Amino acid sequence: MTKTLVEQLADFTDRTEFGRLPEAVVDESKRLLLDSFGCAVGGVSHPKGRIGIEYGLVSGGSGGPATIVGTSRRSSVSGAAFANGELMNALDFDAVLPPGHVAPYVFPALLAVGEALGSTGKSVIAATALSHEMSYRFGKAMDYIRDATTGEISTSPVIGYTATIFGAAAAISKVQGVDRPVIANALGIAAAITPVNSHRSWMAHSPSATIKYTMAGPMAQAALTAAYSAQLGHRGDLQVLDDRKFGYPTFIGTTRWEPDVIAELDAKDTEWRFLGESSFKPYPHCRILHAPLDALIHLLAENDIKPEEIDAIRVWGEAWVMLPVWLNNDIAAVHDGQFSIAHGIAVGAHRITPGPAWQDPGVVFSPSVMELMKKVTYSPHPNYAAELGKHPSARPSLIEVDARGTTFNAERRFPKGSPSPEQDTYMTTEQIVEKFRVNVAGVLTSSAADEVIDAVLNLERLDDIGVVTRLLAAEPSMQSVGVAR
Repeated sequence: MTKTLVEQLADFTDRTEFGRLPEAVVDESKRLLLDSFGCAVGGVSHPKGRIGIEYGLVSGGSGGPATIVGTSRRSSVSGAAFANGELMNALDFDAVLPPGHVAPYVFPALLAVGEALGSTGKSVIAATALSHEMSYRFGKAMDYIRDATTGEISTSPVIGYTATIFGAAAAISKVQGVDRPVIANALGIAAAITPVNSHRSWMAHSPSATIKYTMAGPMAQAALTAAYSAQLGHRGDLQVLDDRKFGYPTFIGTTRWEPDVIAELDAKDTEWRFLGESSFKPYPHCRILHAPLDALIHLLAENDIKPEEIDAIRVWGEAWVMLPVWLNNDIAAVHDGQFSIAHGIAVGAHRITPGPAWQDPGVVFSPSVMELMKKVTYSPHPNYAAELGKHPSARPSLIEVDARGTTFNAERRFPKGSPSPEQDTYMTTEQIVEKFRVNVAGVLTSSAADEVIDAVLNLERLDDIGVVTRLLAAEPSMQSVGVAR
């Protein structure tokens, strides 16, 4: 009897074990964990992060088995998962992977359950790898956030990241140690309760909703619901991914459904593809602006150009972002600065160390930043579609800066943080460690930060993931510093 896609995914989840993972997959999983922890701690002073903490405590209460990172608070598995998801995504500094963001949707519930159960580092690494690979495969099977196959850039009317619920539910099931039928039911339930893909609506409106493209907190809780419901005896729809007429691809709204890329996970020896497109963010701003920011910051540093010397900045970059959320110049809230192209360029021009400081109100609403915004223009790069067609990481970008009576220019083909044919775009583990230190400064002590780094980079040696999550709990005195930052 032919297995359904859900059953094949359950098989993949069940057989994914630490001992079968390639060294590169183990290393990338640890890098993703460390980066995500840093982003979460860095988000404690951000409005979105604070709301996430407060609602996590409302929904999960205090004193539970799971840590709300960057704080001295603990909550239920559900409450901590909600809070930590919102914290990881608060700065928009978290790693990206097709279908878009993955880490803040798959990590929070996995880590909360893992801490409550005392899961080993090896099991968390295995769950991390399978959750990212599964999410990546769904991203490749469905509508892309950008499509250049026709030579023109297009965006489908329904797009989003909610298919990450499958990877999240699978990861939870993995650390719970349940058997294949239960995993299959969890995945079938996950399909039926998947939140809607509202990303396209968010892109089209300004001012943008502060919940962004998809709230991470509710996604984490939905995955928990699926995993625990199956464990408690609920039955999922095992045919939901195979039914093109009435099943998941129809009710989730994707016009493109190429499930062969998902079915390939049923192969005996997994080809781990997420490594090739796993990207880290060097700047706490929407990924679309990273190649221009990299070019701009290096150009200004090389020529020692100060913000007050700049007469104009012209940017050519991604062609599909001529939409309200990115063209917005009305910065009314801290959140608005994460996506406004003009604002991001203006902050970058001030050469502030990338991290939580970029979204400090004193920087976001700085008169110097607000004035420089007016001098920024943005246009689609004429070679964008052609370059994207050649390589999925390509983001051709050009910067021109008028200053001191001269026009300075710089170009980039690939953004920093992505694997690409240009070796220096790869973000090294040392650079991820430094990013982590910047994010946690003022919230964790330096000794706690050192201990977290060492523990995560040697995670396979830990018998209890709670060793790491508890290190990420700020002392009350340090927490107050972080909130005031």
